[in-house]
Amino acid sequence: MFKGKVPSTHHATNAARSKWIALITQRARFGNPNHPGILEIITNWPEGENFGLTDEEEQEQVTRAEEGPPYNQLPAEETRYALFTDTSCRIVGMNWKWKAAVWSPTRQVAQATEGEGGSSQLTELKAVQLALDIAEREKWPKLYLYTDSWMVANALWGWLDRWKKANWQRRGKPIWAADEWKDIATRVEKLPVKVRHVDAHVPKSQANEEHRNNEQVDQAAKIEVSKIDLDWQHKGELFLARWAHDASGHQGRDATYKWARDRGVDLTLDSISQVIHDCETCAAIKQAKRVKPLWYGRRWSKYKYGEAWQIDYITLPQTHQGKCCVLTMVEATTGWLETYPVPHATARNTILGLEKQILWRHGTPERIESDNGTHFKNSLINTWAREHGIEWVYHIPYHAPAAGKVERCNGLLKPL
Repeated sequence: MFKGKVPSTHHATNAARSKWIALITQRARFGNPNHPGILEIITNWPEGENFGLTDEEEQEQVTRAEEGPPYNQLPAEETRYALFTDTSCRIVGMNWKWKAAVWSPTRQVAQATEGEGGSSQLTELKAVQLALDIAEREKWPKLYLYTDSWMVANALWGWLDRWKKANWQRRGKPIWAADEWKDIATRVEKLPVKVRHVDAHVPKSQANEEHRNNEQVDQAAKIEVSKIDLDWQHKGELFLARWAHDASGHQGRDATYKWARDRGVDLTLDSISQVIHDCETCAAIKQAKRVKPLWYGRRWSKYKYGEAWQIDYITLPQTHQGKCCVLTMVEATTGWLETYPVPHATARNTILGLEKQILWRHGTPERIESDNGTHFKNSLINTWAREHGIEWVYHIPYHAPAAGKVERCNGLLKPL
């Protein structure tokens, strides 16, 4: 079923097909119910199933290297030749850093090497080289290598010979990480190496000694981050959290988290909580909610009819004259409503509506309240209000009760 040919122009299709073949083959061979390596083998396979070999070379019979036994089945005298490898990569500050580690179960010690740049797959090879360094330094007669990387396991199980026969090239170009693979191949020829793949991140209830040793090397491979780097990372998280909180309309923690996640941004609840705690707008809204609205008391008692107004814009179906916005103006002491339809909500139309519907009919007011829209909050409005001796008050953002009178009238107009 895997012998179908793909046109030579379909390199991406061929590579994807090869990766799936490798996945199915390995899973069928092991029959292990745990599948933590699925994503790795699909995404990390360097060159496809045949790693750049021609069809003729692919037909050659290849002797597959012997697999290592499970760690708990090693003879007691052989366990000292066993090493577990793992790696990690992450951005620290402005740099991409990697760390490769090796763990000796019998000695209960770890050795690691670190560097910058390079891919996570290349780091896996650094871990293999480190394990070979230890075995050669200690003059071991053999090496049992345990890895949770399918890429490393498959390569050491049999593909090194194929790559060597192909002169470490693919279509005239060096294969991926050719220098590292050459070094490993040369050293493996001199030192018998048996490799076993270990499933990573197995639940504790199902973990055996092999899995626990793999967890040990996983911990040894973690990159330590300095406080300065953590501060830099934390500031970046706070910047994103502040943006999400503002853009989502100053919602609560969980709502902000969901809003950001729906847009592909992962934030921590702690960073969102800190941003909300420090948000001045949210503090003003909370304060306004705690205080009984002034219009329930004597907020308007000092004003006579026509001296205080709340205004707003609403959008209604467009008329045959092209007008779809309505400037609504509510007299604060009585609730009297005036309206002024316009084609667009602008500062100029706002002034025209106020002069025609309020100043000419009810006299010049002392106070006008509105939201923070650009058709209200701009230099033209400020100049006009100052020339007429009008106190213009802007409501707290995202706090509808502050404009209760005009909002109630808007609610009555919209269904009409």
